[in-house]
Amino acid sequence: MECYCIEHEWVLVSCTINAMVKNSTTKWPLRMMRIPLVRRVLLILVVFGVLWSFTFVNISLVFSQSQSRSSNEVKAEIVQLSEEYIKALAQENGDIVDGPYAGRFTAFDLKKTIAVLLESMLARINRLEIFVNNVTNGSLLSDNSTLLSPHLLMGAGLDGRRNAVLSAQDLLQGKSEKCELTEEDMEQYPHCGQKIEWMQKMWQSDPCYKGYGVDGSNCSIIMYLSEVEDFCPRQAWSGTHNKTLVDTRITYANVTVDLQGLMNLLVDPNDRQGYAWIRMRISRMWHRWSSAAKNLVSKYDLQGRQKQKILIHLGLLSKQSGWKFAEMQFKGGPLGELVQWSDLISTLYILGHELTVTSEVEQLIEILNHVPAAKTPCQSRKELPVNLIYTDIMGLIQFKKRLKAGYAKFSCLFRVVDSFGTEPAFNHHAFAKQNKILSSWGGQDLNPQQFYTMFPHSPDNSFMGFVVDRVLNDSETNLTPKENIALVYGKNDYMWQGKEQYLDVIHSMLEVHGTVYEESDNKLQNVPSYVINHGIMTGVDLHKLLQKTKIFVGLGFPYEGPAPLEAIANGAVFLNPKFNPPHSSKNHKFFKGKPTHREVTSQHPYAETFIGEPYVYTINPNNTDEVLQVLKNILKDNKFSSYLPNEYTEEGMLQRMNAYIQHQNFCSFQRGLTKWPLKEAVQFVFAEKGQSCKDACWSLNHICEPVYFPELNSKESFSNFTECKSVAHSSNIYYPAYDTNAGTCTTQDERLLFSCVGSMDTLQRLCPCRNYIPGQSALCIGCEI
Repeated sequence: MECYCIEHEWVLVSCTINAMVKNSTTKWPLRMMRIPLVRRVLLILVVFGVLWSFTFVNISLVFSQSQSRSSNEVKAEIVQLSEEYIKALAQENGDIVDGPYAGRFTAFDLKKTIAVLLESMLARINRLEIFVNNVTNGSLLSDNSTLLSPHLLMGAGLDGRRNAVLSAQDLLQGKSEKCELTEEDMEQYPHCGQKIEWMQKMWQSDPCYKGYGVDGSNCSIIMYLSEVEDFCPRQAWSGTHNKTLVDTRITYANVTVDLQGLMNLLVDPNDRQGYAWIRMRISRMWHRWSSAAKNLVSKYDLQGRQKQKILIHLGLLSKQSGWKFAEMQFKGGPLGELVQWSDLISTLYILGHELTVTSEVEQLIEILNHVPAAKTPCQSRKELPVNLIYTDIMGLIQFKKRLKAGYAKFSCLFRVVDSFGTEPAFNHHAFAKQNKILSSWGGQDLNPQQFYTMFPHSPDNSFMGFVVDRVLNDSETNLTPKENIALVYGKNDYMWQGKEQYLDVIHSMLEVHGTVYEESDNKLQNVPSYVINHGIMTGVDLHKLLQKTKIFVGLGFPYEGPAPLEAIANGAVFLNPKFNPPHSSKNHKFFKGKPTHREVTSQHPYAETFIGEPYVYTINPNNTDEVLQVLKNILKDNKFSSYLPNEYTEEGMLQRMNAYIQHQNFCSFQRGLTKWPLKEAVQFVFAEKGQSCKDACWSLNHICEPVYFPELNSKESFSNFTECKSVAHSSNIYYPAYDTNAGTCTTQDERLLFSCVGSMDTLQRLCPCRNYIPGQSALCIGCEI
């Protein structure tokens, strides 16, 4: 007998035992002939005694022990151990494409090998089970006992029913599974068909496809598109009884409030000290974050959340951005974006996820260099070291430049911190180019909800927000009396230009203060001489001043910053300048190139819409009579109470971001029923002619929910509201909609163009609207966690 040395230990052991048996059986008679007769007899008696003792022990174990296990129990244990083995094998070989084609990095067909092995194991287990049953039932020599041969077990389950899979013998003979897509499959996976067509032409364009087992055949292409890129259904080739193995390596996130652990992550990569302001803000607010985390844990069950590996890349702080956020953070530079990043980093860390923070391109390149096949077009995300990537537009551009063809596999992982939002029309590259609205900010072809905004501008994007800083303790805020002070919101001299009459009216009733950055060699040109300027103040000093302030004065710029909410939280009334006509990319240079058609009706639309009087008065600053009357009314009532929406507290942001991490998944390409937000929170609405879905939903005190657009994008949905003379389809931001002139119902062809903000004078739109939690507009009632 000749034994081959192969990798399987049990086969090697089997070979060794067979060799020993062979040697012993051939030499035994010769040795026995040389031993004297008495010794032979004694030796035979000893061997017989040992065998008898062994048999006695076995019989005692079988018949005498009351706790002996039945064959079913033994079989169950074997099955359980087999399942654990297969799970471990699957995890160790997670990058191998299953199927009748060669696995990656192998020189043989893994499925054929495992099929033969398991079939042999099943036959041997069945023989063993029958043997044990016969022994325990006293029927070892029964004529009714039958040991099943392997061919009777092929394709049959334990219950004897034949499964819809191929046997090992079939696989060895070169047969393969049928790879067929039904109409239902194509409907459930809308991208599958076009991906197959592309792969048929382009599978040889990169060697990575062949590495995953693609050989040009339809079946190999469908297997790749289902197993690796998730664009096609797996049941098309692997049978209808698929079971997904549970990954036992999952680790769970635990809420943590260890500040030092977070500070250790925020290490500046150079002498520019880009994280200095972020570290300062986080440290100052940490006691509130800790308290908020404890409150959230006491209200909701946060157990069982999978720990995510998250890369945070702050492109705005990189040298390549040219924006000099790092250099200007303590010199009057824009801080709104740094506020967002500070609070986002705090939130993700406290929620217990594993973070990596970078701010320079060199750091990004180093990480990507360690990612297998990062620059190949094959979209296997199993190889990626991260589950989520938070970055900004500049960071996204830096990713694209370094990844090139490999960008596709990362694209669904991005969450883009985007202060002003990106509407679908600007996000879809081909549509934006065709309509001549493409800019360096747009054309990213992401799901519009992957853009995370500072305020709830458009429901097409996700509202991330930030936390309103409350530097002082509650005991301090309650003891500070209000003084006759108006503090102007404008830290740069140019912001005050052309506001003399407006400020003069305010000065006639209040002492005017400012916090304007002033260089020693440059005198302020636009700040009136009566203004008491404090310069750039620390957070504590600024909030102490806000505590004394009665009126916080908006100048019209900057748009939508955090300062007005901080002032309102400190008990100051905000004067919010109204814009007539509204500011937009059509009439204001600031919005030129921004990926939005949004019309900004005031300096702070959120304060105008979601807060309002008596905390916010939206006024025309050019109408001095109106300004004077509003001031009189405010000062006459002399009631200054603080107000802060829950969504801008630490607890509100923790709750909102946790819900996003748990429920938002942009890497799934299956068109299924939406599970979040809850269906019970949504109603479908037929908008008025010329009305956008955003406005139609808001008129019902609801918010447009773009996740549900696919569920009403059909002729059947229109039948609930109107009668269609004909049905058409189009790729534009206005659909699904009904044309009141032609009587035509038009559905949407391009999922990236579903839009809450699109509107046309002759169209009535079908709109998905959801309710929301007051003070937490991003979440529906019942979607708290």
